Amino acid sequence: MRHIGLFFGSFNPIHTGHLIIANYMANYTELDEVWLVVTPHNPLKKKDSLINQYDRLEMVNLAIEQAPNIRSSTIEFSLPQPSYTIDTLTYLREKYPNDTFVLIMGSDNLISLPKWKNYELILRDYHILVYPRPDYQGPTELSEHPSITVTDTPLMEFSSTFIRNAVKQGKDIRYFVPDSVKAFIESKGLYR
Repeated sequence: MRHIGLFFGSFNPIHTGHLIIANYMANYTELDEVWLVVTPHNPLKKKDSLINQYDRLEMVNLAIEQAPNIRSSTIEFSLPQPSYTIDTLTYLREKYPNDTFVLIMGSDNLISLPKWKNYELILRDYHILVYPRPDYQGPTELSEHPSITVTDTPLMEFSSTFIRNAVKQGKDIRYFVPDSVKAFIESKGLYR
């Protein structure tokens, strides 16, 4: 039985912060592996800022080539849009009955969790590992919940929005994203 952490995201684009969080969860918690679940459309985000899901997936795959216990997942590509986490979890549980799944989310998402579809079922049936986010440091009403563990993951102060804006302004994004992802963004002229 594998203990799998699910790190959902638009990964628009994936950046070093995502990779540090995934690596921390895969190596400093009880998880056996972490799946980066590329979300075609998050119901709480505007869709027009998203580039093609296959380009986002390709950048994830380029970024994790050297990571033995981190992999990408396209599970939501074949599910109805927009994707609701509870539906994806139910599907994964049926498809991989011998594995246990743990949610990985930022402290900002923990605050909005009560807005999620069937969030009570998520709290009842799944463990959630929370990583800190800037401006969302303090305890929330949910942080004491028995299904939730707040981790000591290093705090990341930049975002995919920062990267997209930097590319748009012609700024250097070296070290913010892996070299392979930087080359892919440049070769396809993404975010210009």
